[in-house]
Amino acid sequence: MSFVKKASAIIAGSISVAIGVNLFLFPNELLDGGMIGIGLIVNYLWGFETGLTIIFCSIPIFILAWFRYRSYFYNSIHGFLVSSFFIDVLSPLRHVQLSEILQSPLISSILGGLLVGIGIGTMLKFETSTGGTDLLAQFLSDMFRMNVGVIILLIDALVVIIGGFLISPETLLLSLITIFVVGISTSLLTLKIIHY
Repeated sequence: MSFVKKASAIIAGSISVAIGVNLFLFPNELLDGGMIGIGLIVNYLWGFETGLTIIFCSIPIFILAWFRYRSYFYNSIHGFLVSSFFIDVLSPLRHVQLSEILQSPLISSILGGLLVGIGIGTMLKFETSTGGTDLLAQFLSDMFRMNVGVIILLIDALVVIIGGFLISPETLLLSLITIFVVGISTSLLTLKIIHY
């Protein structure tokens, strides 16, 4: 796989994730799952930068990857750092005024989930990821031969349920829709066609 293709996938995927988070999820206090969700929860509750929080919270997973899954470490460190960077750099998108329909919490949960899922799926397709729990999900996918999108969905559900209790019932319900859309779009992009 060429460096240019992989770099392009990392940048395009990271921008897609950052737009989904900042333009659609943040304005409605919605959550994604995984480390992005944890970063958003910390931001909503205490105001810390989302991308920076993702970096700090992902350190233990990257330590595990360094010792046990060195190839995953090298394949994910770039996507992890670039996506975290773009989430914080594109944070001014949080203040963009969209049309009333696009600003509705339900539509935002769907569009935000779609953009995040496309971003994650694009990176996974080119053997990189946003790191964090996506990296953990990739480990589990290899161990248990399960679709990585399904594992991401399960981890995301746990984060969203905890975040929903900390923030609001509306956040919980709409964020469950978000992670469902993230899981479906990631699964479709990473689907491997089996030839008989």
